[in-house]
Amino acid sequence: MKTKMSLLSAAILSTSLSLMPAVASAALPMSAQGQQLPSLAPMLERTTPAVVSVAVSGTQVSKQRVPDMFRYFFGPNAPREQIQERPFRGLGSGVIIDAKEGYIVTNNHVIDNADEILVGLHDGREFTAKLVGRDEDSDIALLQIEAEGLTGIKSADSDALRVGDFAVAIGNPFGLGQTVTSGIVSALGRSGLGIEMLENFIQTDAAINSGNSGGALVNLNGELIGINTAIVAPGGGNVGIGFAIPANMMHSLVDQILEHGEVRRGVLGISGQDLDSKLAKAFGLDTQHGAFVNEVVPDSAADKGGIKAGDIITSVNDKKIKSFQELRAKVATLGAGAKVTLGLVRDGDEKTVKVTLGEQTESKVAAAGGVHPMLQGATLENTKAGIEITDVKQGSPAAQSGLQKGDVIVGVNRSKVTSLKALKEYLKDAEGAVALKIVRGDIALYLMLRG
Repeated sequence: MKTKMSLLSAAILSTSLSLMPAVASAALPMSAQGQQLPSLAPMLERTTPAVVSVAVSGTQVSKQRVPDMFRYFFGPNAPREQIQERPFRGLGSGVIIDAKEGYIVTNNHVIDNADEILVGLHDGREFTAKLVGRDEDSDIALLQIEAEGLTGIKSADSDALRVGDFAVAIGNPFGLGQTVTSGIVSALGRSGLGIEMLENFIQTDAAINSGNSGGALVNLNGELIGINTAIVAPGGGNVGIGFAIPANMMHSLVDQILEHGEVRRGVLGISGQDLDSKLAKAFGLDTQHGAFVNEVVPDSAADKGGIKAGDIITSVNDKKIKSFQELRAKVATLGAGAKVTLGLVRDGDEKTVKVTLGEQTESKVAAAGGVHPMLQGATLENTKAGIEITDVKQGSPAAQSGLQKGDVIVGVNRSKVTSLKALKEYLKDAEGAVALKIVRGDIALYLMLRG
């Protein structure tokens, strides 16, 4: 399976059981003494046919700039870049969400750069899949196959999950075939990890490994609560910390892909930060969870809805949020034009405002771990001057690389970059060390990023 991130091993997923308290109408086996033995088998017999394997193949293109000294020897017509093509194969998992239409959800990183996508069903049949659409920032992809007799999966309300709910992960680790593990929901609303541009993960301790990416995280009723996406794997194996994209978030993205052919990112029109203990104390607040609003963009959805600088946003559609990153992920994936109810605290008073989200044409802010492993821990923002580093976590790979808050990235090697999109595209296929050109105050310097 392809590696997607540095700190958090990519192509893998997480599972954890998040569940409804009882297994509805599932008959339990009997012991020799006539007592019922608890088992997940009845639920899994209904659910596992909806989980598929996804095998991909393709060609990965890497580009490397030819140093000027070599171009000097070979003349002005010498190529500026060396292009290498390398065939690859990968394995992952997927979930049938619509049996009638043949729609299957998986992770974008499972099918990224694939020329061929082959879906293997629980009954042994195989079909070539068509890519309907995808969203790189949230790591969701929608596939479609033409097949009869498919089994789909029902979804639960992932916003109703609680820490401690049981969860079951189903996937295809290491190409062994369908495998089931169980655990609990360890945490909710995980963000700021640098795995994806948009993060609002369910965390689980279910055992998952490479190949589980795109598989199902279900509750004890066999209802989908998440799409397994990544794990923390400092030694390369499972350590009981995995992450899944909530089912509600996935369905919102899929609905946009089916309606518009793409994801139309929602925009609130604010800048801000997490509410921490110092801010809470300064504003005399009892809560220490939420998103503090630093600035409201004029004529934005937030401005029209009456949100003001200094407000603390505490909920989205009556669901509590813990951080600014969680707010950002929820708003962005709800889609442009969505009507949203926000709970907030202003001057100590609780208020509710309704906003209609605007549309984002290009990501302005990004967790940099999704751009390059050695940028993990930094937050990047498009500005007129270049790509500004607005935050660097102490001890992170970005800090160890020498990056500082306030640095502005203006180039990579000898190429000028002016946006997050350009930076990501340039670094996507870069191999070995790359040199970032940084403006720090009145000084220009280069910092090396090791691959």
